[in-house]
Amino acid sequence: MDSDAPADFIPDALATPLLRLDAGARIAFANAAATRWFGVSQRRLHGLHAAALEQAGEQLVGVLAEPVDAPLRLRAVGLAFPGSAAPRFADLWLTPSEAGYWLELHPVDEFPGTDPAQLLPSALAASLKGLAHELRNPLAGIKGAAQLLARRVGSDERELTGIIESEAQRLAVLVDRLLNPAPPRALAAINVHAVLERVVRLAESDAGWAVRLQRDYDPSLPELLGDADALTQAVWNLVRNAIEAGAGNVSLRTRAEHGVRIGDALHPLALRLEIIDDGRGVPPELAEHLLLPLVSGRAEGTGLGLAQAQQVARAHRGVLVWRSRPGHTVFTLLLPLAVEVADD
Repeated sequence: MDSDAPADFIPDALATPLLRLDAGARIAFANAAATRWFGVSQRRLHGLHAAALEQAGEQLVGVLAEPVDAPLRLRAVGLAFPGSAAPRFADLWLTPSEAGYWLELHPVDEFPGTDPAQLLPSALAASLKGLAHELRNPLAGIKGAAQLLARRVGSDERELTGIIESEAQRLAVLVDRLLNPAPPRALAAINVHAVLERVVRLAESDAGWAVRLQRDYDPSLPELLGDADALTQAVWNLVRNAIEAGAGNVSLRTRAEHGVRIGDALHPLALRLEIIDDGRGVPPELAEHLLLPLVSGRAEGTGLGLAQAQQVARAHRGVLVWRSRPGHTVFTLLLPLAVEVADD
């Protein structure tokens, strides 16, 4: 045991999974809670590099690539013994010691059921309605200007003015929904990749050659019951945040996932949509409140984009989660997919 641990410290008495890593970040000891959590014996864990446990993302890999000289927290890291089943998620505390590191695992749900938007006070909700009211006139002006401009430009430029006009109209509809809440629109069968291609077109118009947009689509995905406009806005908010965080590469990735639990509901099939970027990452001081309205890492930001994306996820019975470190940020939309039942 490390000399910096108390003399009466008994790791196996802890309910929290705990690993002791040597200076090379290899597992020197695993307490009983850790062996139960990973489902393997201490002998199989011994000598394994801690980074080999990370099966979803690259947070731990990136941290252990360099010496750590202060306690560090990593959020919702997907871990599993190599070759075992799907990863389980935990918040990690990595603490330096004289002989290496202590690594604490605090299990969490990857897709928790609590919606941060429910914490929004009524006074703040009223302020958002006031903001929506103030946006109506500028949006109408933008749309009118785009229509006038379209009459004076050639066919090549007319496509861009069409985008301006259609986006102004879509934002006007979103503003009207804020001012006049109505029951959610009926969901229709949509091709999620058509939604993503619309977002790619918006991003290319906005960022030009400054950002490389990569597609990593699963062509076998079935159609999604959803609101195409709302999903477009949600994904565009996430992509635009990546661009504004200095990303040079943004990847849109879709996969089918089986047996997914979101909150208290278990879904046999779900869409995992990931927006991955290599920008600056989420500032640590914003991590706990990032999905709340009016929380922004930019002086000129409104802090409404992520809250809106979370709201759209909830409207589709799904959830929005994220993980981030400098150079690697992933926002994940997990949305249930309908499963057809074959006739007997």
